[in-house]
Amino acid sequence: MFTGIVERSLRVLSVEDLPGARRITIENPWPDVKHGESVAVNGVCLTIARLQPQNIGFDAILETLQKTNLGDLKPGDEVHVERAMRIGDRFDGHFVQGHVDGTATVVWQEQRTGEWRTRLRLPGELAKYLTPKGSIALDGISLTVASIDGPEFEVALIPTTLQITRLARKPPGTRINVECDTLAKTIVHFLEARGL
Repeated sequence: MFTGIVERSLRVLSVEDLPGARRITIENPWPDVKHGESVAVNGVCLTIARLQPQNIGFDAILETLQKTNLGDLKPGDEVHVERAMRIGDRFDGHFVQGHVDGTATVVWQEQRTGEWRTRLRLPGELAKYLTPKGSIALDGISLTVASIDGPEFEVALIPTTLQITRLARKPPGTRINVECDTLAKTIVHFLEARGL
């Protein structure tokens, strides 16, 4: 379980194709990380498969590569990372499972007076989970839906998000991992299952 409060952005060191998977190796900034630990990489919950003092390797299976933007990564790219929550930690953001629902596409980005706006387009089947002022995780970042227009929505990025993450640097057409709010998904599923 994660909070969507990205700790930092790290560089992808290498990408290696394996039978039925891809190993993604990133920088290792943590002295206390352990083999088998869960880390959210661009919002995707991955398990540490290889651990060295300077780098960490994660294996992403074919389904993950097809459903997320991890299959698009190449050496030199930067990813958002967050270690899993610990019991007793302060809880910021919102509940993020690291189970990405799909990808949204960046439509445009724009600096306005006092804020940065990003507009994205969701696939139709995910748009039903958008809630005005509701939570959404984009590449692992906990954000608030600022406005909705059909399958398109906007988020406002604060200066801290602009500094720590790379979301504002993504050009139009870029695929961004999306995890819709768990509560919204639960309510929609409950109602649809009962024909409401």
